[in-house]
Order: sequence, then structure tokens, then C-alpha cells
Amino acid sequence: MGSSMLSVLSSMFLVLILLWGGEGREPFACDPKNSGTKSLPFCREKLAIEARVKDLIGRLTVEEKVRLLVNNAAGVPRLGIKAYEWWSEALHGVSNVGPGTNFRAQFPAATSFPQVITSAASFNASLWEAIGRVVSDEARAMYNGGTAGLTYWSPNVNIFRDPRWGRGQETPGEDPILAGRYAASYVRGLQGTDGNRLKVAASCKHFTAYDLDNWNGVDRFHFNAKVSKQDIEDTFNVPFRMCVKEGKVASVMCSYNQVNGIPTCADPKLLKRTVRGQWGLNGYIVSDCDSVGVFYTSQHYTSTPEEAAADAIKAGLDLDCGPFLAQHTQDAVKKGLLSEADVNVALANTLTVQMRLGMYDGEPSGHPYGNLGPTDVCTPSHQELALEAARQGIVLLKNKGPSLPLSTRRHRTVAVIGPNSNVTVTMIGNYAGIACGYTSPLQGIGRYTKTIHELGCANVACTDQKQFGRAINAAHQADATVLVMGLDQSIEAETVDRAGLLLPGRQQDLVSKVAAASKGPTILVIMSGGPVDITFAKNDPRIQGILWAGYPGQAGGAAIADILFGTANPGGKVPMTWYPEGYIKNLAMTNMAMRASQSKAYPGRTYRFYNGPVVYPFGYGLSYTHFVHTLVSAPKVVSVPVDGHRHRNSSNIGNKAIKVTHARCGKLSISLHVDVKNVGSRDGTHTLLVFSAPPVSNAHWAPHKQLVAFEKVHVPAKAQQRVTINIHVCKLLSVVDRSGTRRIPMGLHNIHIGDVKHSVSLQAETLGIIKT
Repeated sequence: MGSSMLSVLSSMFLVLILLWGGEGREPFACDPKNSGTKSLPFCREKLAIEARVKDLIGRLTVEEKVRLLVNNAAGVPRLGIKAYEWWSEALHGVSNVGPGTNFRAQFPAATSFPQVITSAASFNASLWEAIGRVVSDEARAMYNGGTAGLTYWSPNVNIFRDPRWGRGQETPGEDPILAGRYAASYVRGLQGTDGNRLKVAASCKHFTAYDLDNWNGVDRFHFNAKVSKQDIEDTFNVPFRMCVKEGKVASVMCSYNQVNGIPTCADPKLLKRTVRGQWGLNGYIVSDCDSVGVFYTSQHYTSTPEEAAADAIKAGLDLDCGPFLAQHTQDAVKKGLLSEADVNVALANTLTVQMRLGMYDGEPSGHPYGNLGPTDVCTPSHQELALEAARQGIVLLKNKGPSLPLSTRRHRTVAVIGPNSNVTVTMIGNYAGIACGYTSPLQGIGRYTKTIHELGCANVACTDQKQFGRAINAAHQADATVLVMGLDQSIEAETVDRAGLLLPGRQQDLVSKVAAASKGPTILVIMSGGPVDITFAKNDPRIQGILWAGYPGQAGGAAIADILFGTANPGGKVPMTWYPEGYIKNLAMTNMAMRASQSKAYPGRTYRFYNGPVVYPFGYGLSYTHFVHTLVSAPKVVSVPVDGHRHRNSSNIGNKAIKVTHARCGKLSISLHVDVKNVGSRDGTHTLLVFSAPPVSNAHWAPHKQLVAFEKVHVPAKAQQRVTINIHVCKLLSVVDRSGTRRIPMGLHNIHIGDVKHSVSLQAETLGIIKT
């Protein structure tokens, strides 16, 4: 960001401080100026939250209670409690998608980070947490100023199972461990780490097996996802479990779809037994918006609306995004379908979160985050982090020659071509807000060198070649050509799944013709959330370089230019498989099976289960330097303590896959020490991906390989860094059998770190008395 831009922003925010005047919102409840309520037990901060919640619920009438079960919760004036809008969004920055947040007056904008799929490509957990901290700073500031809420229904941690899914851009990609690490890291950044106190309350969504919006006449409101116990346990539920157990998230959102014939928001096995029971959610469960109404009106799951309300609440739903529970819960109680005690349980979960947020502690200014205001939004450091996140998420896919980085000395004029070459809003993807400011690709490149700009196509649909001639002419004149192509929200979005994987319209034709005419190197930049089949460009020798930028956020154009000209060294890796167009031929999005089936000519999903041809594999990405791995130390044999169990075939325990519940897991882990040497001439940050392949005896039902660890390490040119990698045996070397039981296979596990391979043998060590 240039100094002139920063000075403009500084002036703008000085004006906002004057407008702010140090005055924030009035207390949500327990106003110290309200003598009638300030001394009530639920307002006493020193009381345990559980006691405060119990006191408050005991003072509410049934009518008041049901009006608190929905996102636009009504106020209770007689108790000094104001109305509250629960629905705010913060997928990659404070967003105005939900009605709880508005940009106005003192808060006209917020920092807009790269779309999640792009940040995920950094494989940098500390970056994700840092983004979360910035977003929650800005969210709290806006709450203090009366323009936002404190409950944010983010992140989206669904698995990017099918490359056509329009919302794949919102997710951390196709790997469950990657998605789970992202979830836990971002949530910690959002919520803070101050014990039971919450900075803001996050929500991991959409639980579960939700990854279809609108394909071939099937939409998310009517879709019944038929999922095996095996796939639920080892793929779809993993990020949510990690979000709850490791991230300590304050909320989980259930999805629109059914899973095996039951709406997720009405399934006690999923909500009560799994999320709250097995995983121990300390928070509330919320429906996706109008989900309860959807399973009554669209899925016809119940005969009456009262039955729908009762089923949802008894299943474990605490809050309805939508009006349904406010309209029908009281009648459900009157008809005996639901007890008032059931309603109290739901309210206890939502009110507890509000109290952990400090909403019943009187003046917001007295809260640890009560001093945040307009000067804490769109700060230079926040915007610098957005730029750095974009740099870390951009992936170098091809560099023939090498032709990159470009040189300001040799490439004094660059033709910047393509429908995404000068975009701004496109760069922030969906579920975004209003960005602090933008740097488009054209503007970013223009900071390095002289540019000749031509769109080539009017938009990404690229339906004709009317502008091709001018683009070809520009490429013929310039010293280098950068084509910024790809997708936008008209092609992939919520409610919009893609029909194919190729570049839209005549984009491919434009790229090939421009490359043929360019007198200098031609670089292709793809802006997209989902993968694109660009085999033609990968194989075209006239296209010397390819970058994938995802949707890189407000500073995306600056980051692209920094990578192109070598100010930054690319280190991103694609967080999803890039399939050829042929992969989706005769492949229904509605088939939820992860594992391949030869007999059914079914290819399988994601790198863990698909073994066919790819354009680029999961975890692929190049650098301007070269790194070499050396395994310094690693165990060859690890004993797994197992409780004794008597069964018919107990003699051959060493060759079995032991149930995780029978192993004494504790902190049982494998430590690897790896030296990473930068043998190139440029400083660089390396992404170390560690995969494990289970013993061959389990190959018929286990993944081919699975990601078990990743680390980000900065290594100066010609230097070396030692990295320690810890692999938790029970969590990361386990697999799931066909019945949905997680097991640790005994025998040789093959660990892969780049081109380094190491085998470690897991051996069962039976402990204690054999139990009957």
C-alpha cells in the first residue's frame, strides 16, 4: 500500500474518531442506571454464570422465552434486556451479509482478507489465528459502536468434496485435517483465549455432509445426503469435531440437507449425542437460516409445524435462524409435544454464551474489549496482514525457464489482459463486507512497470471475441503479458454450482491466441475458488508461468504483482485436487461416497481416495527457490499400549487394527526431526506437508494416504532450518472401518515428506488383565 493511500485512510479515520466522540452503545442489559434491574442476581458478575442463567430463565414467561429462540430475539423491557440480532458473519472479515452488521457512519468498512480457500493454501495455522484476532478486534469495535453483533456464524468447515460446488471457495479445502486445523486456529483467533470469556462467539458450519447447493435439479433444501458411517466419521465430521474439541467453538450450525433421511437440525444423534454429548460443545446449536421451516414445508418431514418445532428443540437445537420457533414453539408446548423444560435447556445454552460475551455485565466500556473503536478498524497493520495473507495463499503452478519473476529492467511494458485484470469486488469472493480499499491486479502491476490494459472479454462469461483483436495487439507490443482470467460469483457461488471445470465461454481461446502473439513471456493468473481444468495452459510452451490467486482479498492485486516481480516468493500449495474435465463425466454430485468402486466405475473423491489423472494434485505448489529435506531422526518402532480384551481371535493382535477406544492414547505421538535446506539463491518460506499411508493390509478400506501434519518454515537462501513434527498416533495414524469405528492399524506406516520416505512400525503392547 502506497504512503499516499495510507495518509488518506489516516485522515478518514481521524474524522471518524471525532464523529465517534468516545461514546459507544448503551448496555444490552443490566444497565447500572436502571435501579430496577441492576441488582438482580442475573446481573451480578461475581455470581457463577450457571446461577445467573438459571435466575434469568426463572423470571421469563413462556411468551418471552419463545421470542428468544430466534435470530432476531425480542427484548424483555421489564427486565431491562434489549432486542438482539444473532446473525452476523465473519468468514474472512466482518461481513454485512447478516442483518446483525451494518457499515455506516463511523464504520464504513472493514478489512477484507482473502477468501478462505486462498488463506487455506498458505497451510499456515498461525496466520489463520492472526486473521481471526484482527477480525474479532474489528467486530468488537463495531459492536461497541452499535453497528455489529457479537455472534458470528463463521467459519464454513465443510469438506470441498466435489470440484463443482459453488461454496467450495468458503471452505479450507478437501482434506479433513487441514479443514479442522483451520477451524480450530481461526476460531481461537476470533474467540480469544481468555478462559471462559469470549471476545466474540464463532460458529462452525454447516453440520454435516453439506456440499451441494443446486445441481441438475437437486437443491440443498430437498437433498437427502446418503452417507456411510465410515465417511461420516473419517471425512465429513472431522473438521467439526476438531472445531469443538480443539477450537472450543461457542456454536455449531446445522445444515439444510437431510443425512440418511433425517434433517440435520432434527437429528438427536447428530446434535445431542455427537456435538454436545461426545464432543462436549460448550455453547449453542443454531439452524441454518429457515432450516426448521424448510424441513417442514419443503421436506415434509413432519405433519404439523408444532411437531417440527418440537423435533428440532428436542434434537438439541437451541436457536432458529428464522421465525419458525417463535411462531410455533408455544403451541407445541400447549399440545404436549414439548415441555417448557426443553425450552429452558435451549435458552440456557444461548444465554450462557451471551453472558460469556459480557452482554449482561452492564456498560460495554467496562469490558476488556470495551475500548475498541473506529481507530481499530482498517488499521495499516490490519491491511498489511491482508496483503501478507494474499501473498502466502497465491500458488505458483508453472514456471518454465524459469520465466518468473519478471524483471522491471527487462519488462518495462507489461500487457495486462483479461476479464479479471482490473476487478476489485471479485477479489473478496462471497460472504464479504465492504473492504477498506482495493488494489486491483492492473493497479498492482502498474506500481512496478508501465502497463497496456485490455479486457479481451467483457466479463468472465466471455461469450464473444469482439475484444480479442485489441488484446492480441497489446500482447504483441509489450515486453511481457499477464492474463488474469478465471471465475467470479456469477459462475460459482451460494446456490450456484458449476456445470463443468473448464474456463467459461471463450476464455481458453483468448489465452491461447494472446500467448501465440506475445513477444515476451506470457503469464496466466487464475482467479477462482474452485479448481479449473487448465490442461491446455499447463501443456502450452508459449505460456511460461501460471499462478492461482484464488480470491485474494482487498489487497489481491498488490500481492499478485509482488509475486510476479519477485518481491515475494510464492509458497502456497493448492488445498484441493485440480481434476480434468473428464473426471465429472457421469459423476453425480449427489453421490456422497468418498471411496472409489471399480465395480460401479466410481472414481472416488479427493486425493485420499481418487487415484486417477489430475491437472494438479492436492498440496502442489512451486517456489522461486528449491528446498531439500533430510530426515534427521525418527522412530522405527512405536509401541501402542492396548487394554487387554478377551475375544475368540485374541492371539493375533499384532496384525490387527486396534480400536482407538481400546488404546491408551494420552500423548502417544511420533516425533520426527527434519532439516529443510534452501539450496536456491532466494529467501523463501517452505510448506512442509507430511502424509501417512497405512499398512497394505488395510488398503481396501483405508485412504491411499492422508495428511497428518504440516508446518510453515522460513529459510534464507543457502541456510537450513530444523523442524520438529509431532504426529499423534491415535488421532492421525488411525483409520475408520466400514462400521464407522476408528482403529489404529498395526504394522508398517509409510510417512512421506516430499521425496523423503520413512517407515514406522506400530506394535500393540497388551496391558493389564484380560477383560471378559
